[in-house]
Amino acid sequence: MDLIQNYEQQYAVLTAEITAQIGRIGTTLGGERNKLIADIDRQLEESQELLEQIGLEIRDIPQASRAGYTSRLNCYQAEWKRLQQEFNNAKTTRAQRGAAGYDSSVDEFDEIGIQEDQKRRLLDNTERLERTGNYLKDGYRVVLETEQIGTQVLQDLNDQRETINHARARLRETDANLGRSSRLLNSMILRALRDKIVLIGVVVAICLVLFLSIYFSISSE
Repeated sequence: MDLIQNYEQQYAVLTAEITAQIGRIGTTLGGERNKLIADIDRQLEESQELLEQIGLEIRDIPQASRAGYTSRLNCYQAEWKRLQQEFNNAKTTRAQRGAAGYDSSVDEFDEIGIQEDQKRRLLDNTERLERTGNYLKDGYRVVLETEQIGTQVLQDLNDQRETINHARARLRETDANLGRSSRLLNSMILRALRDKIVLIGVVVAICLVLFLSIYFSISSE
């Protein structure tokens, strides 16, 4: 996210410079004008590459934060298209003036118009910088909110992990208690079975003694 903000700052500075240079196209001639147009072309390409880099970085950020950055990228792309259109209009207007010839009677009015156009562009640039600053502030706020949400989620996960560990410990303890109870119950069953066998043996022995006593009594008579 820091890398995205860095790209956004570079884009804001670059578009401000492009806007100022577009305003100078109407006041330059010859080789200086051609150099200025070439510089603007190069800066437009650089700004487009920055937007592409921002788009690639947005793909790697969490889904929860992606919507805000995508919306800002769409604004940047719309702004870039507007700058491209202004650049094309400035080149076309200057070319039409050159093809129509130079009229000294309107030169003073043209200079006034150029100055007013530059003022307007400077005002537009100032507003654009303010919007970019607001975007950066909103982005920073989104980052802070995302960080807070992430911290809360991690805390909840940690609490759930502790709960699971406690439940697992209680389950192990319950299993151990059940094992001891099972062994004790088996021991009691074996003891009861042994006592029953002993009791049966005693009863059988008593019956046998009684039978022998009766038999010998009858035989002696």
